[in-house]
Amino acid sequence: MEYIRVTDIADPLFAGLHRLMSEIFPREEVLAFDLWKEPLEDPGIRVFVAVHEGEVVGATEYRYYTDDDIAMTDFTIIGRPGLGIGPFLASRREADLKRLASEAGGKLKGMFAEIYDPYQAGEHEFGGVKPMDPFVRREVLAHLGYRRLNFDYVHPSWQGDGEAVGGLDLCFLPYEEASSLPGSFIAKFLRTYYSVLEPKPDLWTKMVESLERQDRIELLPL
Repeated sequence: MEYIRVTDIADPLFAGLHRLMSEIFPREEVLAFDLWKEPLEDPGIRVFVAVHEGEVVGATEYRYYTDDDIAMTDFTIIGRPGLGIGPFLASRREADLKRLASEAGGKLKGMFAEIYDPYQAGEHEFGGVKPMDPFVRREVLAHLGYRRLNFDYVHPSWQGDGEAVGGLDLCFLPYEEASSLPGSFIAKFLRTYYSVLEPKPDLWTKMVESLERQDRIELLPL
């Protein structure tokens, strides 16, 4: 299996990736094909596909924030069972992020991720691919060390319609011992991460403003 970066919507691998995203994720979670042009060309956004026998069978997108030595996993897609795609993507992503941090003179402190809470929204089918089942994914990510931040979380819809999307937790994988994160630190990350997405839902804005007023947000088990 190959781990290949995609930086151009004209790359045939991107067509395979977007098709896989559209088959796996709910509609409100998928950015339109043409709108991927700028994100793919952004050097700070890293989109990699897992290619098996010439076919895109998995993918991950993530970014590293040099100022705070943290990362964000935007998504991880496992398109087929039985190929070890999940461990392959996770290990390659971690190695790449640690290399980026080292080259920037820092050390990776942790990684954010939005993780579906199937106990809130159990109807997601995720393309019928069992490894993408939200119950399975949640347990796998818990084993990797991700923990849930203790607040009610929503994010702006990637359809750009100003709607708030719920049914997820904002989680964090600490690489250093931590039982909580500063509220202002989380708010800064969210404002940066969603800076390009407008309009923002009022519910999201109020959530971020509430985080800014809180000293610490507890990290809880998934």
